[in-house]
Amino acid sequence: MKESINPYNGKKLREFKELSDKEITEKIEAAHATFQTWKKTGFDERAILMRKAAEVLKSNTDAYAKVMTQEMGKPISQSISEVEKCAWVCEYYAENAEKQLQDEIIETDADTSYVRYEPLGVVLAVMPWNYPLWQVFRFAAPNLMAGNVGVLKHASNVMQSAEMIQEIFEKAGFPEGCFQNLVIGSDKIPSVIKNKFIKAVTLTGSKPAGASVASIAGESIKKSVLELGGSNALIVFEDADIDKTVETCVKARFQNTGQSCIAGKRLLVHEGILDEFMKKFITHVRELKSGDPMDSDTYVGVLARKDLAEDIEKQVNDSINMGAKLELGGKRTGLYFEPTVLSNVTPKMPLFKQETFGPAIGITTFKTDDEAVKLSNDSDFGLGVSLFTKDMKRVKKLVPQFDEGAVFINELVKSDPRLPFGGIKISGYGRELSGHGIKEFMNRKTVYIAR
Repeated sequence: MKESINPYNGKKLREFKELSDKEITEKIEAAHATFQTWKKTGFDERAILMRKAAEVLKSNTDAYAKVMTQEMGKPISQSISEVEKCAWVCEYYAENAEKQLQDEIIETDADTSYVRYEPLGVVLAVMPWNYPLWQVFRFAAPNLMAGNVGVLKHASNVMQSAEMIQEIFEKAGFPEGCFQNLVIGSDKIPSVIKNKFIKAVTLTGSKPAGASVASIAGESIKKSVLELGGSNALIVFEDADIDKTVETCVKARFQNTGQSCIAGKRLLVHEGILDEFMKKFITHVRELKSGDPMDSDTYVGVLARKDLAEDIEKQVNDSINMGAKLELGGKRTGLYFEPTVLSNVTPKMPLFKQETFGPAIGITTFKTDDEAVKLSNDSDFGLGVSLFTKDMKRVKKLVPQFDEGAVFINELVKSDPRLPFGGIKISGYGRELSGHGIKEFMNRKTVYIAR
């Protein structure tokens, strides 16, 4: 039995009965049967349904946002933004999928030669709780438009959101079996991946979960895409617009109560502007409102689970014991952890070395551009980095030096339907979104015609 519990007040919201092995098999077989007809539909037909999904999202934004907020503690204003972003990704692929997947003509000695893109079949999505709708829709929208069908294994603490996503596609008119939620535990993932009708798997989550899924998929010679953790650096150079940079860095670290793989988690500041920057940064963080996630002006809520709050507390305390200086916050009350800022953080400290999944950040100084690059790359993760500078010559020189999946200039790292999203190193492999992401689970079929 899976339970949905409000992390803010501890109240049980709902219970969900797990599927039996027989029920799991039946759902996967139903998905495969649907795929046989779905893959033959035209882009126009799929686009009509995907636009309807966007309409369902937009017409029920408040209701869907409320479910997310109650289920995992996301501040309600941010939940509303998440629903709106899901509608955007549906509209984006309804508009662009056909163009992204058109045949690619390649000149050879043949009369005609080209690559065509064909769907693989049933794709399993293993998704996390921190963005309960967005993580799923950025998988579902491109794959359904491409002609694939999906089955979802969502995080156990957001089963209401998972059920809601299936209902959204059903309300939009997608054929039964096009997108199904599987109420199962992690122990069932291996058998699902090994099912002969599952053709590929995508996972957003932790390194251990990613390694396990990749291993199981690899044994079955099935394609996998992994979007794992991140420890993005926010690099503030001496010529940065400090006021704008402070605002962006605060948002990068503390939105979603710091529970984001692409959050800015290591703040690297040029020593020449440290005092001014840190003063303004701490002032801005102090002004963030904490409280009931259902209040529209709350920016920092509770963490989704108690163990997450305990983890960030330990990382902060261990860093302080190693010499970091506590500038703000640092206290935990139940599932709530104060917005926290530490200075004098070194690369050996947990707040620098480990991924921190909560509202805390450490400040590290640098003297030169080369030192900033070295500090940023001193991480097992490689999801993204943000540079804050007015010097575009510096940007062109530095961008190739970062071991990251994305480099953002004067902006926080974020996912955008128009751009490929993903990382390197232990942040995973493969890409989501854009024309790159929609091709991940396609058969790139070479066609060679001689006369």
